[in-house]
Amino acid sequence: MSERVHLVGIGGAGISAIARVLLERGVTITGSDRERSEYAKALEEVGVKVWYGHAAEQVHGADMVVASSAIPEANAELQEALTLGVPVFRRPAYLRQLLKEQRTIAVAGTHGKTTTSGMVAWILSDAGRAPGFIVGGMLPNFGTNAHAGSGRDFVIEADEYKETFLALNPSIGLVTNVEHDHPDCYPTYEDCVRSFQAFVDLVKDVVVVCADSPGGAGLRIRLAERVTYGLESKADWTLTGVQAVAGDGMQAVVLQDGEQRGRMRLALNGRHNVLNALGAVAVAYRLGVPVQKSLSALETYQGVARRFQILGSAQDVVIVDDYAHHPTEIRATLSSARERYPESGIWAVFQPHTYSRTRTLLAELRTSFGDADHVLVTDIFAAREQPDGTTTGAAVADALDHHDAVYTPGLPDALEMLKARVQSGDVVITLSAGDANHIGIDYLAWLQAQKGERSHGKSL
Repeated sequence: MSERVHLVGIGGAGISAIARVLLERGVTITGSDRERSEYAKALEEVGVKVWYGHAAEQVHGADMVVASSAIPEANAELQEALTLGVPVFRRPAYLRQLLKEQRTIAVAGTHGKTTTSGMVAWILSDAGRAPGFIVGGMLPNFGTNAHAGSGRDFVIEADEYKETFLALNPSIGLVTNVEHDHPDCYPTYEDCVRSFQAFVDLVKDVVVVCADSPGGAGLRIRLAERVTYGLESKADWTLTGVQAVAGDGMQAVVLQDGEQRGRMRLALNGRHNVLNALGAVAVAYRLGVPVQKSLSALETYQGVARRFQILGSAQDVVIVDDYAHHPTEIRATLSSARERYPESGIWAVFQPHTYSRTRTLLAELRTSFGDADHVLVTDIFAAREQPDGTTTGAAVADALDHHDAVYTPGLPDALEMLKARVQSGDVVITLSAGDANHIGIDYLAWLQAQKGERSHGKSL
């Protein structure tokens, strides 16, 4: 292993996770990014040197450079490394090298892969298997988004963006679902399906696939063994008696080949999370973990930060943050909210994510907010894209099939609307893969300032 690895884009979820794994393996790490993220801050707190802004001299002394896929080729640090003859890897290519000594369990899917990969990692950890893992969000059970592990197994969230997951060499693959997303690299749904097909073709031993997803169920498993799970479809692993638990969470009975194997009890809300848990149980079973052991571990699984994360409450208003930005995710999150808070007024504060996704999925977005009583739509979070001149937050608000959808351009505008209109007993949910979670954070602080209340944040 190289003496010093420099990571360009270290503040992102993917590169910061690699940094964590390398640190635990005893490698010296440095990194750089445009601005300070929570991931970068956490790495600084354990002694990693992070520069903000990119400069050629920052790679001097590095034995290897690993860069995020979002970093352009013209980046000063990448160019300097090439000039100096320092090996440069993009994240996808480096992942294969990072995991070459371990058995890789790769969790893919348009939705649910972070939660599900976290579930698999937690089950294996609870079973004493000491797995390594890399996921796309902070796991409260572990207090981190990555861990080197000392066991044979390594669980990784297999990202389809720019076909990152095709660099992996999985022994076991899990596909939660396949839908059209990332239209900037998959112009059509068929393009997306072809990429997932290429992923399952890489899996050596077992592919666990959700039979409820038409796109997932249609994948051809040529070499590996096929195992299926589902709620609505005939599958190897199924559930019965799925219901919300009074007050909190979900429960169901797990069946394998039609025979009862145990009762599932989750602290998480929503039928989609019961389905995610079933997929995790199926994977763990193939890794030798007894079903009852998996179900026991899942009872204490706390979810992922920014996935239906309750930030707190004040003046009888509950503030929730969720990463949902795809129509399917929005529907699932709001359905969970309605199930949990049946008598409350629900406010959905939606920040569309990227122009290409918003433009491509606008027809689906129109009907995604049925479980919300009020919808605020902000300007689009551009991420890596430039405005196209026609796709706007205002156009999204106008297009929604909803009786109370309002365009609030900036985050301050949405905050002021909440201050003016939210009533006692309401629930406010921010839906954003960008920075609109700050609306909920700031609104909660404002509510608390009115009466000096304290919050107790938790992830459900």
